[in-house]
Amino acid sequence: MKNYLPAQDLLKDRVILVTGAGQGLGRTAALAFAAHGATVILHGRKVEKLEAVYDEIEAAGLPEAAIFPLDLFSAEDKDFDALATGIRRQFARLDGILHNASHLDGLRSLEEHSLAQWQVSLRVNLMAPFALTRACLPLLKASPDASVIMTSETHGHTPAAYWGSFAVSKSAGETLVKMWAQELELYPTLRINGIVPGPVQSPQRVRTHPGELIEAMPLPESLMMQYLYLMGSDSRGVSGQIVEC
Repeated sequence: MKNYLPAQDLLKDRVILVTGAGQGLGRTAALAFAAHGATVILHGRKVEKLEAVYDEIEAAGLPEAAIFPLDLFSAEDKDFDALATGIRRQFARLDGILHNASHLDGLRSLEEHSLAQWQVSLRVNLMAPFALTRACLPLLKASPDASVIMTSETHGHTPAAYWGSFAVSKSAGETLVKMWAQELELYPTLRINGIVPGPVQSPQRVRTHPGELIEAMPLPESLMMQYLYLMGSDSRGVSGQIVEC
């Protein structure tokens, strides 16, 4: 994967849902998927951010995107089912999901965390990706080649002090990837993997490392070959893996 070069039409005619598409890695991935032929469904909470990404895609002459806003913290099964129904009605297919939306409440010791803070982290970072994937599973199973990617995080992959509920939720997400990959073994055209981006220029990195020279970090664009590989058909047969960038 290190020297992977995707075909320009790698994702042609595919419909891909990207959560947290309004900024950071989610925005970059949405643009990369669109640049390789995908119709991208942009998810996020703030419509104005999604509209800005939509405008970028349109200005570049790429396949027209769609916007599906949803608050992952307050969403229930019926909301995820409604999102899947909306995708079916508008596109009649779904070929991929990138779970990139996340919630980080700040770094602090475990004894300083409240139950309410854990509830937000677990709902957004773990429960929502599970519920959204479950709701979209019939569409994904019907695709001739489908991929689900969950964005993990360094401190969830290798736990460290002060990362609290965020790290726990990301670690649990990796377990979810491995479990679901085993349960989907009877569907060789559907795969699910996790990806650990590592340090990268992003709004989240600015929050967690305020004294760091952010310009010294890799750009999100430098990771897109890994995302494209896992989303495209070249990774068929690869499932249940946690890929570190």
